[in-house]
Amino acid sequence: MPQENRINLSIVIPVFNEELYIEDLFYDLVKYFNSDDIEIIFVNDGSFDKSKIILENIKIKSNFKFHFRILNFKKNLGKGKAVREGLKISSGEYLLLQDADLELDVRDSKELYETIVKDHKIKCIFGSRYLSGKLKKHNYFFNELVGKFNTLLFNVFFGQSLTDIHCGLKIMHKDVYNKINLSINDFGLEIDIVSQIIKNQFYIYEVGVSYFSRTIKAGKKITWIDGLKSYYYLFKVRFIDNPLSTKISILISCAYMIYVGSYFGSGVGNYLFIIFFFLIGLIIGLRNKVLSSLMIFLSILFGSLFGGGQGKVLAVLIFFVLGIILVSKIKRKLTKKSKILDLLI
Repeated sequence: MPQENRINLSIVIPVFNEELYIEDLFYDLVKYFNSDDIEIIFVNDGSFDKSKIILENIKIKSNFKFHFRILNFKKNLGKGKAVREGLKISSGEYLLLQDADLELDVRDSKELYETIVKDHKIKCIFGSRYLSGKLKKHNYFFNELVGKFNTLLFNVFFGQSLTDIHCGLKIMHKDVYNKINLSINDFGLEIDIVSQIIKNQFYIYEVGVSYFSRTIKAGKKITWIDGLKSYYYLFKVRFIDNPLSTKISILISCAYMIYVGSYFGSGVGNYLFIIFFFLIGLIIGLRNKVLSSLMIFLSILFGSLFGGGQGKVLAVLIFFVLGIILVSKIKRKLTKKSKILDLLI
């Protein structure tokens, strides 16, 4: 019996009320990806316009070599859910996420695919709307500002140097997808994907892409509410979606850093210092485990026993720094840790 063609690339495309763009997108896909080792998965996310009819007509009447699959939802479940369901039924060695609204150029999708297949060390590439000299059209200052600020926060929280975590054009090897566990249903999908990839210690490469922003009148769906929700998702994926030992460490670190902050300023200034040191505590808690955090706290507590007034403040800061240095040295020496010790240190 002849063997079924092996699928090398799966392209997952979520669709919600995109009747104006689907046919043009399809012709671009035929132009750049018309091969029998590629599958295109359109996920119709409860569209109530003609998107479903157009997709079904294209599948029946058009000539193409790639495998064409349509997944229909009865109601709108969100971009994140649509992409997750599309990925579940994908069979390609590489998985490419492509938006249906033509804000991103399919030629750039082809470039990402050609780049990743040439180097097997590369497991994940993100498109970036802020790299390269490619053609750009941004319509909304607020959307662009939020996107760049979210990327900055992500880089601070995760120790990365990415330029655009919200770009909808991404490609990854199946090995990456098999390691991550996506859970966000709406536009928070982009934050979910990038955080999961980083937590599983895959390196993200970036390639500059063209971008042609739509207006709301033309069908742009992301709103300022999604922008506000993105901050919650950033906090969630960094400080909530963690092992129990890390959560406990974060609580301990935040507690002792609030204690440190209480030594500074007075009145409103004191509250600002407490908030500032609380944020530092969040970062420290992520980088240490339970015993490490407790050791730093005990060092601070010991420093508070010395001096008075400004002298006590100085002592607390000195012993805080000494505690971090001591913990770092201990962690470097404990190279052969047991599983229990690894959870604690």
